[in-house]
Amino acid sequence: MSFLQQYVESILALQESSCRLNQDHRQIPLVIMTSNDIDKSTQDLLRDHNNFEMIDGQVVFLKMEKVTCLDDNDARLAKDLHNSYRIQTKPHGHGDVHSHLKSSGPLDKWCDSALKWVLFFQDTNGLFFKAIPASLGVSFEKQTMIINVEYNQLDPLLRATGYTDNDSYIEKLNKIEGVILEFVNPKYKDSSKTSFNSSTRLECMMQDYPKMLSLSARVRFTVMVTRLAYAHVMNNPEDAAKEVEVWPRIVWEPKWALTFTDVKEKVHGHCSISQRSTLVIKGHNVANEDLTLDGALIISSAEGTEDTKVMTVIGKVQNKGFILEKVDKSETPYIARIRGFRIKGVMKKEVIYSKPENFHFES
Repeated sequence: MSFLQQYVESILALQESSCRLNQDHRQIPLVIMTSNDIDKSTQDLLRDHNNFEMIDGQVVFLKMEKVTCLDDNDARLAKDLHNSYRIQTKPHGHGDVHSHLKSSGPLDKWCDSALKWVLFFQDTNGLFFKAIPASLGVSFEKQTMIINVEYNQLDPLLRATGYTDNDSYIEKLNKIEGVILEFVNPKYKDSSKTSFNSSTRLECMMQDYPKMLSLSARVRFTVMVTRLAYAHVMNNPEDAAKEVEVWPRIVWEPKWALTFTDVKEKVHGHCSISQRSTLVIKGHNVANEDLTLDGALIISSAEGTEDTKVMTVIGKVQNKGFILEKVDKSETPYIARIRGFRIKGVMKKEVIYSKPENFHFES
């Protein structure tokens, strides 16, 4: 599963839950901002997978422009790595999303549809949607804006003066023409800070929008426990800081559970999963009761059974499970290489249900 598929399925799960609670059929629109480097491949990925079940028109694409790169502290122009007669360019940054939203029309359409919240997120954190329901809940209860903060800017923000009043997002974009403050963030080769590791450029960040607000605006940030909502993939294997402890691999589709409350409603009794185990849940109405797992268990629903009553898995499952194999960087496909391992299925137990029933595993 790609991150894009996970994000789309998470949005559809939120949409389904919202429609069920409000007894309507309102769609959650998805806007994806790309650059020339990834625009075609991203659209091809969605098209090849039928938008991962989003309907036509639900996904809108915006594309940021590129800007000239700088090669050193004296701001000399950087040459293209493959053609010395061309100037090197890079995307201007995801802060352009605000100006594109203003100029391309989605905001007015959303406003006319009485939508109240716009959620901005970046595409390098697989656990992001585990935090979304809680963040939206805080925003709803406190009636303030929730933003993410760049890693190197939290301390200055905490030291800054607070805000007291509120600005409408659309009204503010009209005032600033959607333009977000630019900055330069060079990556130096060493502590002397005389040579860049790679060329830099003027860029802007989506989350810098609050810096454009007036002193009377209300801005709030939300902090969550790292392990609950943060598993980024920004580092390549060579630059990664350290090896991590491998926990049990417990994976479920977004439609199985959106919130911690959803999980508690579907896990009962005394359940135990060993550290080497893998549990995959691909159905909606699946419950685990007094489940002891030491190995690999995959629970799936047959096609057309999503509205059936709850199927409960009970008992003990033990097998050889899955093994994480270290990969050879010189021979492995890029996707496995950046992950650092491949999964080898030695032995597993798979349950495919088509009706409400209890699956009892004997000890």
